[in-house]
Amino acid sequence: MESNNKDFTHLDQKTGNPSMVDVGGKVETKRSATASCEVVLGVDIMKLLLEEKDIVTKKGPVFQTAIIAGTMAAKKTADLIPLCHPLALENIKIQINPLSDASVLIHCTVSLTGKTGVEMEALTGASVAALTIYDMCKGFSHDILIKELGLTEKTGGKRDFKRAT
Repeated sequence: MESNNKDFTHLDQKTGNPSMVDVGGKVETKRSATASCEVVLGVDIMKLLLEEKDIVTKKGPVFQTAIIAGTMAAKKTADLIPLCHPLALENIKIQINPLSDASVLIHCTVSLTGKTGVEMEALTGASVAALTIYDMCKGFSHDILIKELGLTEKTGGKRDFKRAT
């Protein structure tokens, strides 16, 4: 946990009301963030995914559809989370890789040159990609678990961050 002498950035310090952060006076810098999330699908679904390199369902190929959904979600973060700034993202990359014989790991990396960070966009992209995998695989089993969503790394802004592994 970081120092306790910080203020919540999305609260007006005088009124306590929700407030979008004023980034008007900030300098544009290169910013990036990566979020990750694990989807535990179970051995049977993973076996199908690994044998075929993807499962093609009635809704389409699972991983390819999840990548598209996560990309779309990252671009729409400001529409989903009330106090996020609408951003002109320059790059979104989503990777889905086997983590074990029962799970996959999703990484969503987002970047731009701007006045505010892209952590929420990376987290949104990873989470919606995971939800899409769940949606597309629930016909095989509802015993699917999405876990460990978190910021892995960020650069730019006041300070960089890298989660210790």
